[in-house]
This record gives sequence, C-alpha cells and structure tokens, in this order.
Amino acid sequence: MGETVLIDEEEEKKEILRRYRRLLRRAKPFLKDNDAKEIRKAFLTAAEAHKDMRRKTGEPYIYHPLEVAYICASEIGLGTTSIISALLHDVVEDTDWTLDDVQREFGSKVMRIIDGLTKISGVPGESMSEQAENFRKMLLTLSKDTRVILIKLADRLHNMRTLESMPRHKQLKIASETFYLYAPLAHRLGLYAIKTELEDLSMKYREADEYNFLVKKINDSKEERNRFIRNFIRPFQKTINDLGYNVEIKGRPKSIFSIANKMRKQNIPFEEVYDLFAIRIIVDVEEDNEKAACWHLYSIVTDYYTPNPDRLRDWISIPKTNGYESLHTTVMTNKGQWVEVQIRTRRMDDIAEKGYAAHWKYKDGSSESSLDIWIAKVRESLEQNDMSAIEFVDDFRSNLFQEEVYAFTPKGKLITLPNGACALDFAFDIHTEVGGGCIGAKINKKLVSLNTKIKNGDQVEILTSSKQKPNEGWLKYVITSKAISSIKDYLKEEKKKAASEGKEIVLRKLKQIKLDLNNDTISRMMAYFGAESPLDFFYEVGKGKIDPKDIKKISEVKEVKKPKRKADIVDEVVHATKKAKEVNSELLIIGDNMSMVDYKFANCCKPIPGDDVFGFVTVSDGIKIHRTTCPNATELMSNYGYRIIKAKWTSQQEIAFLAGIKVIGTDRLGMINNITQIISNDLKVNMRSMSIDTDNGIFEGNIKVYVDDTSHLETMIHKLESVEGIESVYRFDLFED
Repeated sequence: MGETVLIDEEEEKKEILRRYRRLLRRAKPFLKDNDAKEIRKAFLTAAEAHKDMRRKTGEPYIYHPLEVAYICASEIGLGTTSIISALLHDVVEDTDWTLDDVQREFGSKVMRIIDGLTKISGVPGESMSEQAENFRKMLLTLSKDTRVILIKLADRLHNMRTLESMPRHKQLKIASETFYLYAPLAHRLGLYAIKTELEDLSMKYREADEYNFLVKKINDSKEERNRFIRNFIRPFQKTINDLGYNVEIKGRPKSIFSIANKMRKQNIPFEEVYDLFAIRIIVDVEEDNEKAACWHLYSIVTDYYTPNPDRLRDWISIPKTNGYESLHTTVMTNKGQWVEVQIRTRRMDDIAEKGYAAHWKYKDGSSESSLDIWIAKVRESLEQNDMSAIEFVDDFRSNLFQEEVYAFTPKGKLITLPNGACALDFAFDIHTEVGGGCIGAKINKKLVSLNTKIKNGDQVEILTSSKQKPNEGWLKYVITSKAISSIKDYLKEEKKKAASEGKEIVLRKLKQIKLDLNNDTISRMMAYFGAESPLDFFYEVGKGKIDPKDIKKISEVKEVKKPKRKADIVDEVVHATKKAKEVNSELLIIGDNMSMVDYKFANCCKPIPGDDVFGFVTVSDGIKIHRTTCPNATELMSNYGYRIIKAKWTSQQEIAFLAGIKVIGTDRLGMINNITQIISNDLKVNMRSMSIDTDNGIFEGNIKVYVDDTSHLETMIHKLESVEGIESVYRFDLFED
C-alpha cells in the first residue's frame, strides 16, 4: 500500500483522446447534423466532472464512461442519444451535477435516461434490498425508453471486464448480481454475445478453478477443433459456392459457462460434451428470399450429413419472443460425432448478436415485434404490482429465461407462453375476464382441466362461466405474471370486501360492550385471536371464522405486545450486520474458538473446511455460512449484498464435517468390501450411512462420511477412483434430511 505510483498525466491525456477518437470513428456512419458537436460537449462535460476521480484500477475515471459509450456504439449498435447518455451516466450519481443541469444542457430525453440509470439513494428501506429497488427503478424506465436498460448492460459489461481490481467480496456480489439479473436480461433482449460474456465473466469470479480448467481445455483442443471444422465444411462449401450463394461459414466454441453447465447437468467430463462448438452458416440474401435460401442451405448440408430429426429447430417461421431467428439442426459426421449447424441470414445474425437495437434498424413501422409486446407486458406488471421489490425481481427473473411454447386459439391466432404454462395461463393471456371466468378448456378438441400444461402446437379453446370466480388454489399452478397478478388483485378485492363487512360487525359488538375501536382495542383483538394484521382480523370475522360473541373476551387481555414493524426488522438486520462487520472488520474467521460472533453452517449447502465460503447475516439466526457455489448464494448476494460478510477457514480444525460421495460403476463380487476397506481402514474415516443400488449390473452408491476438509475429501475420491470397476466418484450436495 505504501508505494507511490507516478502518474504520467500527459500520457493519460493522450490515452483519453485516443479512446474518444475511437468512439467517434465508430459512431461516424450514423451521425447527423449536430451530433458530433453534442457528443464532444458530453465528453468534455464528463471529463471535467470526473477529472479528479480514479477507478479502483488506478486509471482516470473518464475511461469508464468512454468505454461504456463505445460498447453501446460498437457491440449494441446504439445511436447518438445513447452515446451522450453513456458518457454522462455517472455524473449525477458521483459529481455535483444534477438532473436539472443535464436537462438544461442536453435536453429531456438524455435527462430521463440518466435518471433511470441513477441509483436510488438511502439505506435499504422496507424492501430490505437496495439492489432490488434499483433494478425495479431501472425497469420502470424500460417501459418508457429501452435505451436505459441497454446502456445499463453496457455499463455492467465494462464493470465485469474490469472486476479484477475489486476486493473479493465485491467481486462475488457483483458477479452474482450479474449472473442473477443482467445475463438473463441480456438474453431476453436478444443480446446473445453480451449474455454469453456476462455469464462467462460471472463464472470466472464465482468458480475460478472450474473456469480456468475449462479455458485451458478449450485452448488445448483449439488446433484439433479447427482442423475438424475445416474437414467438416469442405464437402458442402463447394456446392454452396457453385449455386452462387455468398456465405460466411464459421465454427464457434460454446461458451465456457454453457459447457460447465452441461458437464454438471449430465455429470460428464469435458471430453464427453459432444457439442463443444457450433458451425454457423451466414448467407447474404434479399429479405424476400430469406426463408427459401435458409431451407435450401439446410437441404445441401443434409445431403452430406444425416440430421437428428429430434433436434431440428425452426425459429425462422416462428421467431423467438426476443426476435431471434435461425434454423438449427444437429447432424452426424462420418466419424460418429454430432455437430450443431446454425443457418441464418446476415440480417438475422445482426439481430442475434445485437438484439433489441438491431431490431429497430430492420423494423418497418407497421409491425409490432414480439419484443415490443413483451416490453408492454413488463410495463403492465410494473404498473399493477404492489409486491415488494425482491418478489418483483424474482418474478421478473423467472420470466426472463424461460423457453417458450407456441399455442393457437380456435381461430388460429398464435399465442406465445413460457414453458410450463397451463390452460389457465392461456385464458388470462387472452383477457383478464376470460381468465377469471375460466372453468376448463379444450386442447386439440379434447376436454381438459384448468391446470393442464400446454405443449407446442396445441390448439386451445377456453370454456367460461359467469358463475366462476378466481380462488386461492389457482395460484398453485399458474406461472405467468399476468395470471398471478390478476388472481391476486381479485383475491385482495374480495378480502377487502369481507374485511369491511367484518369491521361493521366488530363495531356493533364493541358498542354493546361500551368500547371504542382504537389502536388499543385492535391490538387486544389481534393478540387474543392471533391475527397477523387488522385486515386479517376483520376478514376472519367477515368470513365467520371468528365468532363475534367472543369479542367481549378481549377485556381479559391485559398487556399487549406491539407486533414488530417491518422497518424495525430492517433496523435489526442493519444493526446486526454493522456489529458483525465491526468485530471482523475484514474477515469472519471460521473454526476459530476465539470468534466473537455466533455463526452456523447453512443446511442448504453444508460447507466443509476448504470450501470457498461467505457469511450471511440472518434476521434471527445469527450468521449463516454458505458455500459460494450454494444454490441460494446467487440470490442472497444479488438481493442482499449489504448483509454479506467475507469468511475464511482457520487451519486448526478439530471437528469432523459431513459430506456426501456418489460412486458409480459396474457391479462385481467384493465391490462393497473394497470401498469400505479404503474409507474405514486405509483412511480411518467414519461413515455415517451408505446406500447401495444395483440395477442390471450397474452399481450406484451414496455414502455419507465425516471428513476434516476438502483436501481430505479429494484424497478419498482419488483412492476410490482407482478401485476396479468404478467409473466415476464425485461429491454431491447434502441437504437437510
């Protein structure tokens, strides 16, 4: 820390100008009249406002807005207004510029975008999550101006690219938030290149070992892969050229994150991931002739290689909701390897890489794209939702990544729904009233119940009745936010009606026993009847669940404990977090008897010494230690970053920790004996339980053992792998039994 870094200011000034000129060169093709002047003004304003600021990397702060603006222009394809907004995106938050100043100098469009990008100030409020509130605020502007989100994604991408210089706990929080919210959002807006990079960079910081292992594997196999691609393309390339098509053919490796995901899901090593890369054929062709050209190229490729009939995806006839168009097929090579081939036109490729922004470029004013329809739906759910920010973010997230199913109305209109939607979701998608009165459906002319899931290509007819009303049970199987919020709104109205009837009854009863309806009597009644809130209490009376005759018994209630308000709980958490951070300013040391803070190990991921972990401050249960790869970790770090504490193991560990090992192999006599020999005798490890399953000669065992730490566990796994007949051994996550 003590060394002084000499800064060459002249060199920095030159570098700032170099980056500014690079931005201008990129923007030049689409600049009109006064645009260059305005961009220059924005650049000079930002450079002046940030002049004394530096980033964590030690570089001048202005590098960041310049890079964000460059990403907007080059990787998303945005225009002048966005470039100006990107250059100024941090001035209101970090300098003494106000939104009024921005409006005066650059107009109200730029001001609105910057307002959407400026974080809300203050401590976490009732929502208990500043991050979720900021995300919600940003989405509110999405419905007015999509550029807010696109600039935010560019900002996040640059932050992820320069995350190296951040402290570890910040890296974890930012990488988790990126993976949890921004990568799915980029996916939904069709920005595949950015989505992929955000996922890979998140993985680089959240699971560094796995990430570096895969990067090395991919690089090692590069030469071999390129040779394979050249040989694969050669046969059909000549035919395509002879037919006069102008095509670009490239092989691109799958993203590191998607390879890791496949290995994890199918529990296979890197070498067995069959679609490590995809071949992409991009054809330059007039828009009127696109479909015919793509199918023609498909027929040429499948003249040389046999396609897998189950893996043909036609997103040209029905594009995805985010505008993605392409023809995908998987073919078998003469060496017995599956290869994915993607066929698309230059326009489709542009939309696939640049997503929403490219969409506008190609759109004729008349047609409303499915993406516009999606944004309208987001706007609708934002306007009618009074759920907390965290609930909203979770709900929004669940709608981002879902694959879609396509179904038809009886008249043949196409309806797009998230995968897993049921007939009731379909009904609400048509209209709230159709949903509310839905009593059943006919799918492909066959009568089915409300909760029947819809499959691709189903034709759905909704049956309604004026007597039908939504009920609580419906929430168990609908998944679209329109259906959920409509049902909740209806139930809320019903509850209010019943509660106001209940209130009338209570008032009459209190009059008889000469009591007023005030806070004290309401608190007594809630305490006596065990109601959560006044509304719940009145509702129960209105519904007849509480007998009005019992109300007179409240005079027996002496001292009434005030229920905790949400704000008090928030204060408690903030206080607990502060206290925990004061005791361990930098780090929570686990396994040290000296620790002054109570902590427990989380049941969701059962950490053992050596695992990468963090502490999470809970409301009533002290600090919980989670693995950074815990299924819940991403959500905790995204929504409650301020409650995260860095944690580390000490070396002197005397306790044994429970871990699970799965062993798979071919069954033979003496196999169990060999396994127990290694665990109990060679390694002197205590086993808690062992369950063995053999099926047609395949042996599968789940063993729970007590180990000291991760290296102890690794040793055991390596020893077991050497047993004859054992195919694979790996740790599995233990959940609370």
